[in-house]
Amino acid sequence: MAAHGRFDGPSDLHLHSDHSDGTEPPAEVMAAAHSAGLRTVALTDHDTTSGWAEAAEAATSLGMTLLPGMELSARHQWRSVHVLGYLFDPDDEGMRALTDRIRSSRLTRAREMADRIGRDLDLTWDDIVAQTSEGATVGRPHLADALVAKGHVRDRGEAFAGILHPASDYYVALYAPGPVTAVAAIADAGGVPIIAHPAGRAGLLPEPLVERMLEAGLAGFELGHRENEEPALSRLRDLTARRDLIATGSSDYHGLGKPNRPGEHTTSDEMVARIIDRATGSAPVFP
Repeated sequence: MAAHGRFDGPSDLHLHSDHSDGTEPPAEVMAAAHSAGLRTVALTDHDTTSGWAEAAEAATSLGMTLLPGMELSARHQWRSVHVLGYLFDPDDEGMRALTDRIRSSRLTRAREMADRIGRDLDLTWDDIVAQTSEGATVGRPHLADALVAKGHVRDRGEAFAGILHPASDYYVALYAPGPVTAVAAIADAGGVPIIAHPAGRAGLLPEPLVERMLEAGLAGFELGHRENEEPALSRLRDLTARRDLIATGSSDYHGLGKPNRPGEHTTSDEMVARIIDRATGSAPVFP
């Protein structure tokens, strides 16, 4: 979908609001991005598009361009894989069915984890609901915030390292599609799929899996991210250059939920243009 407005950098294409696991409403996220000097941004809440309208209104009022997006949950064996999707059709039937299933699983999982924790600690479902905004995708960060509010842990980090860790007896697994299915769902909805923080502590995904994702429509990788590590990152840079893939850089901002700050990594104007030109599902929102 060709661009019919203007955009210019710096661009941060990975920001979260309280519609998933961020701590600020979409309008405040846009304000934080603007204060950091950003001019093109993407709201990419987990498995939901419910913050798009508020983000678009706030971004354009501040003179910024918004690329509506989402971070779609996927899983390969034991490993979580997050697929950023940009400019897809939010009303696509396949995408809606997939995200509805993931959000339903998140809700069921959160309730079961709350029940397990509540047998040993003072924690109720109401405590968790109090940490969410209307329409938010409920997840472990909301359980973590409830644990902090009740004084059981100091912060989210301590909660994730202990009570909410996958090795904990309180942990419940989340349904998530395979990475190929997630990539295909975004591409089939006219969007542009990019693997988020692909060179983290878990290492690179297996090469045969990456090839299947590319065949399904994977457009590129988020190479600029504080969690990426060498030497895996260098290997991905080589692959991205060799296959002429899209390379992005982003902050993965979560408000107070993480130390990440808007604009700490950015995406070039060339790569933003390639995302816009490739998309057929929806359009950027220009000021």
